[in-house]
Amino acid sequence: MLVMRKASKAMLSLVAMTVAVMAPFAQAASAATVLSIGDGDTISVLERGQKLKVRLACIDAPETAQNPYGMARRNQLKALLPIGSTVSLRIQAVDRFGRSVAEVIGNKGMVNLAMVQSGQAFLHLPS
Repeated sequence: MLVMRKASKAMLSLVAMTVAVMAPFAQAASAATVLSIGDGDTISVLERGQKLKVRLACIDAPETAQNPYGMARRNQLKALLPIGSTVSLRIQAVDRFGRSVAEVIGNKGMVNLAMVQSGQAFLHLPS
């Protein structure tokens, strides 16, 4: 148990450091409205009248079809980001699928970090 706690703290520190290092390269935060939740690390939002597909930066979660965990991860993200809620996005890049890769900040803080802290997602560093 102590080993898991230390590993968890190390992972959270790594997420925080990754975000801090990448922050200067990210755009300024912009407000958006959550339209839908794709899976545990992808959402659709409306930003400045434009629909965007957003992948949460620095995390990876099982796809919805990956049983038994995929739907649970999606449901956790849906609980953190209810449809219609307002979020702030700090877009860092666009991935090979055309999704914006961003830090997502909800009314309870950074959603990316919350997903890792709750064990619903893994740390995923850009290559």
